Amino acid sequence: MTKAFLFPGQGAQTIGMGRDLADAYSAARDVFAAVDDALGESLSSLIWDGEQDALTLTRNAQPALMATSMAAMAALAAEGVEVTAAAYVAGHSLGEYTALCAAGALSLGDAARLLRLRGDAMQAAVPAGRGAMAAILGLDFDAVSAVAQEAAQGQVCTAANDNDPAQVVISGDHDAVLRAVDIAKLQGAKRALLLPVSAPFHCALMQPAADAMAEALADVALGAPRVPLVANVTASAESDPARITAQLVEQVTGRVRWRESVAWMGAQGVTETWEIGAGKALSGMVKRIDRGIETRSIGTAEEVRAAAESLRDA
Repeated sequence: MTKAFLFPGQGAQTIGMGRDLADAYSAARDVFAAVDDALGESLSSLIWDGEQDALTLTRNAQPALMATSMAAMAALAAEGVEVTAAAYVAGHSLGEYTALCAAGALSLGDAARLLRLRGDAMQAAVPAGRGAMAAILGLDFDAVSAVAQEAAQGQVCTAANDNDPAQVVISGDHDAVLRAVDIAKLQGAKRALLLPVSAPFHCALMQPAADAMAEALADVALGAPRVPLVANVTASAESDPARITAQLVEQVTGRVRWRESVAWMGAQGVTETWEIGAGKALSGMVKRIDRGIETRSIGTAEEVRAAAESLRDA
């Protein structure tokens, strides 16, 4: 079976994630220690014993989710499973950095520092209260795009995350997003609700953050991934470091084309995805996109051991 390793984005964070991995595997403990060293603070203490509100802050959630996924990858490696067990890697938004780290294109320290900077830059790009995001459920991408265009009225309002056939997230100016929620309900959306986020991600309002990431990435040595990355902004595989760097910058303001990415992998013969790290949100999306793809999750020591047995035998 052709496999893909998937890495979660913001929203999957929970207090205590990864502790089980660190208790069971010294390699996983080393990942959290290395991230702490890279950031110059004990992020692991926040992840395991802090407050959910603090962990949910963008500047903390992004490196924390990456650390948890990389701890799971380190545990898998300790069980004899490398990233090359997969034909592709992909990550949802910040998860793209994790995917590149897992595939050896980005060092763990650089990934942690870039995600801390990315979180800070995204938070600072738009004054508090100006932007918003909303999830529209029950309408397809074209319908939601039309809703966003109607709601914009000279402001920013756009489809930001094309997650699956019936879940699209919009982003932009607060008033425009509120108008879009009302229009979507009139258009027959099953649900249309504002999301508890601190900034309007993946829209034109994030341009200052994109500029900051372009500057930061210029100083980072990005290598070729050991397995191709299915990029958020193109929904196709990429292995060239220069193009990947440009796509990471574009990704800050661009749409996360997750539905298309999963469909593309299915068309390339992927029959099994493994969601590595916190939560199971991506697996749910995969099931709604392509019922022919089996989904598995790896977030605990027990799941690592079960996965390793399966992946070694494949």
